[in-house]
Amino acid sequence: MSARSQSSPAPDGSGGPLKVGIVSDCYVPRLGGIEMQAHDLARNLRAQGHDVVAVTPTAGPDEVDGVRVRRMDVPLLPFDVPFTPRTFRLVTDLLLEEEVDVAHFHGGIASPMVYLALRRAQALGIPSVVTLHCMWSYATPLFAGLDRAVGWSRWPIVLSAVSDVAAQPLRRIAGPGHPVIVLPNGIDEAAWRVPSAPPRPGVVTLVSVMRLAPRKRPLQLLKIIRQVNESLPVDLSLRLVVIGDGPELGQLEKYVRTNGLTGVVELVGRRTRDEIKGFYAAADAFVAPANLESFGIAALEARCAGLPVVAKARTGIREFVEHGREGLLAVSDRDMVDQLRRIVVDADLRRRIAEHNRREPSPVDWSVVVGRNVEAYRLAMARQVREPAPLAGDRRG
Repeated sequence: MSARSQSSPAPDGSGGPLKVGIVSDCYVPRLGGIEMQAHDLARNLRAQGHDVVAVTPTAGPDEVDGVRVRRMDVPLLPFDVPFTPRTFRLVTDLLLEEEVDVAHFHGGIASPMVYLALRRAQALGIPSVVTLHCMWSYATPLFAGLDRAVGWSRWPIVLSAVSDVAAQPLRRIAGPGHPVIVLPNGIDEAAWRVPSAPPRPGVVTLVSVMRLAPRKRPLQLLKIIRQVNESLPVDLSLRLVVIGDGPELGQLEKYVRTNGLTGVVELVGRRTRDEIKGFYAAADAFVAPANLESFGIAALEARCAGLPVVAKARTGIREFVEHGREGLLAVSDRDMVDQLRRIVVDADLRRRIAEHNRREPSPVDWSVVVGRNVEAYRLAMARQVREPAPLAGDRRG
């Protein structure tokens, strides 16, 4: 354990600032859910007086928004996935060099650096929190097998996920002896409040923000929109704006051309946060078609902008969208057609939900979420044994 950790405040919720190492396979300036959330957490920790350093193999500047970044020049597989043992050792070497009080590892399904560096961090006595940013789904047996092989569920770490839905497979593996907490993604709610544009008579605009990849189901969204559009009364027009880029863009463009959706669907590509706010201001509702959505930060941003959210009921979105209150939740694609048609046709329902979303704060503003993370850090410091036996071949320092 580092000298800082031995002299840090007691993990009882009291005490002074911490030095936190944010570890992620990917980080800004690369754009994505984990990248942006890891960086936003670092920024907001720093704003509340904590010392933060990010550790990542993603190339970029050594400082972003006041956050120092230790970038590792290491070999990467396609999609920028680190894979060499040297990389995993370098992560913990940097954490020791920085003398962090606690390391916070942010992982998805394909995050080998995070999980293998976490193992070495335990051998070196570094208090650790790991947050799962995805739904394991089909990969759950793989992680259960890894637990049988290396016993990660018995390490003195804090296990967490961004939503209760994402935490469920983790809890099944870890068992009742190792609780899994929820550390949700955060949002600067005030920054996403936007003035709504005057409605366009006879036109309802939906917006969706996602990576155009199979897991997000953008093609299924277009199929759903086609059915909704065909069911509308003749005096009502539907428009869908899809924001994002990815490998399915060409297929989506072809589907729009060949299915009579040229005047309905607009694929506008990747946009900045400020540009997305502009689209939200001009939209009537937000739609998220994914089945494997661990949290749904874009849906949360839309909800804070005042848009009713239509999404799947078995995703993490349900933790900040209640059916009929902040939006509508569907149990299937067929049901999503029905729920979207309902939100498009019923102007009073849209107005009532929009007014609620603009009036009521979300439960995960950064002012709350940072405190929950700090509590987890102090818990990790309490759990970490003083001098765990090192892994074979490991050396301190």
